[in-house]
Amino acid sequence: MSIVLAPSVAGVPDFTYWGTALGTADPATVAKLQTPGVPRSALDAPRIRGVVGENVSGFTGLPGLEGIRPGRTATAWAPLLRDWTGTLDEDEDARLTLTSADTESGWGVRVEVELTLEGLVRMRTQVTNVGSADLILAAVRCALPVAPRATELLDLTGRWCRERTPQRRPWLIGTHLREGRHGRTGHDATLLMVAGTPGFGFGAGEVWATHVAWSGDHAAYAERTPEGECLLGGGELLGPGEIELHAGETYTSPWLVGSHSAIGLDHASARIHGWLRRQLPLTERPVLINTWEAVYFDHDLGGLTDLVDAAAKIGVERFVLDDGWFRGRRSDRAGLGDWTVDAQQWPQGLHPLIDSVHGAGMDFGLWVEPEMVNEDSDLARDHPDWILRGRELLPPTWRHQQVLDLQHPDAYVHVRDALLAILDEYEIAFLKWDHNRDLIDVAHQGRSAVHGQTLAFYRLLDELREAHPGLEIESCASGGGRIDLEVLLRTDRVWPSDTIDAVERQRIQRWTSLLVPPERLGAHVGGPVAHTTGRHATLGFRAATALLGHFGMEWDVRSLTEAEREELTAWVALHKRLRPVLATGRLVRGDDHDPAVVVSGIVGADGADAWFVVAVIDTVVTQAPPPVLLPGLDPDRIYLLSVETPAGEGHRSDLGATWLDGEPVEVAGAVLTTLGVRLPTTAPGTAVVLRAVARPQPPESSRP
Repeated sequence: MSIVLAPSVAGVPDFTYWGTALGTADPATVAKLQTPGVPRSALDAPRIRGVVGENVSGFTGLPGLEGIRPGRTATAWAPLLRDWTGTLDEDEDARLTLTSADTESGWGVRVEVELTLEGLVRMRTQVTNVGSADLILAAVRCALPVAPRATELLDLTGRWCRERTPQRRPWLIGTHLREGRHGRTGHDATLLMVAGTPGFGFGAGEVWATHVAWSGDHAAYAERTPEGECLLGGGELLGPGEIELHAGETYTSPWLVGSHSAIGLDHASARIHGWLRRQLPLTERPVLINTWEAVYFDHDLGGLTDLVDAAAKIGVERFVLDDGWFRGRRSDRAGLGDWTVDAQQWPQGLHPLIDSVHGAGMDFGLWVEPEMVNEDSDLARDHPDWILRGRELLPPTWRHQQVLDLQHPDAYVHVRDALLAILDEYEIAFLKWDHNRDLIDVAHQGRSAVHGQTLAFYRLLDELREAHPGLEIESCASGGGRIDLEVLLRTDRVWPSDTIDAVERQRIQRWTSLLVPPERLGAHVGGPVAHTTGRHATLGFRAATALLGHFGMEWDVRSLTEAEREELTAWVALHKRLRPVLATGRLVRGDDHDPAVVVSGIVGADGADAWFVVAVIDTVVTQAPPPVLLPGLDPDRIYLLSVETPAGEGHRSDLGATWLDGEPVEVAGAVLTTLGVRLPTTAPGTAVVLRAVARPQPPESSRP
């Protein structure tokens, strides 16, 4: 991987290149060879965007910096940055820091560009008010250059229970802008903005992808100008007057993270996954059960203890008590904000339940939603001024709740201390941290509150983890409403969606994993009928869909038949066999031309052990399914290919004999990745688990 920043003909640093490594190429020579011409009706010198992007220099795309000074005390209306200095720090990750200032406009600017060991590019911008009057920022954007041969765009959209829906389009001249105005990342957030060569896929084509690492309002864009610039960029989406810098104050933008791949989306994802794993290494993830769809608000110690016993017999290792345990919480209409154990529901506190969980060999987790408050709560009655609002009238309710103003010092201390008290009293290994509404019409001290609320959320997570270093936290926000790299640095997994309908989850998990490593992606086995869609699915299909994630279940396992219990136990055992590879391996996804067939896999770091799930989510186009390719294997090695699907109910559409029913087969990796394997005629809602184990390689000394 190479990025090239070099002085342009105008003397300002300019991004000349981002892509495949250029070896020992001289940056100045590269910049010289990339200098644009001077048309007749244009600036009288080559037009250069520079590292920031200044409209005052003639760049006509989205500017990197926008702001105003009330009263117009400066003679210059916008920064013109010409005198730059830079320092290069080549530690584990190489970081270039560029600084400049325009005293006439009063802007001081610092740009950090980092190239990580994994090949990610990270960029952020700091703005300091070096003038005497206040500076109100409108936008601080970062952008990275993309080769003009990238002519297709891919981004993601979605909604509650249908997150991460891909959409593709030609990349034409103009700006494709995606803004998130939810006060959180959003169910519709595009985790990556991707530009690529025509027809790029998971395993083919050259791609450039960027991500805005921020959990509040944000913007991501792809821009192709008539003059020829091709850029991927983004930043925080600031409300009017939200950031006002007094003299000497500084604003720091979120990181813009870029990942390039010459061989498709999987490799771009692998760079991100590798970087996250280095920042926050995780051991093998415990199999968990969450109580929500098993009991909802019906918290009864006897029933929950029975659920603990039933879960332990299946092989569950973590028991998570969901919503309904705290004071006054009998429905979603009351109680949020009163973070003490309900004495009527739990006269001895949570101790008897937690003792039961620990006695069964499991650790204990708990659901919380600290940023929210019900109007029907002691907290709201005692401190109505702590509710976040933009006027005297409260914002419209959402799930019957409002938002707590975490920028209010007393409100912040209250919720922090309440959580610490729970964590100090009980042995809690895991918090399921929810956030069940958008921020609408919210202000703090007369300004939009989203920026400050987001920073306060980060601070709250940081303080809790500092006090309890072993605590694990899940980012849940009505499902996948808060998934981004900044929250992932502070949490251990995400909940991709509130739906656990296996058909929907096949797509949601596939595209969420563009950003999120599989071991940090919560994937649960639900009941036979999905609670969000009413769709029926076999146990085998539901379990296969959850297999290559952080495996768990959201099902009243007390009600299982003996056959269901045996089958689910087998799936839990299968997941435990493969999870060492899951935590360190490379995620691969098939580029099958029939959208009914979804191939997902995890390949060990050394390529010697790989697991694949081949799921059929709809009727296939042809009479017999086409051969399924198994990506990511070493074409030069010999693999033992075996079927690992646990026995269970299922509809078989093929009347003939199939290799799936026989012994494992030895076959070259090239055959599996290029020719593939044929599956029998397969009904929708079925899945097959395959494992490929490489024959041990001979020692170097014995090779020809």
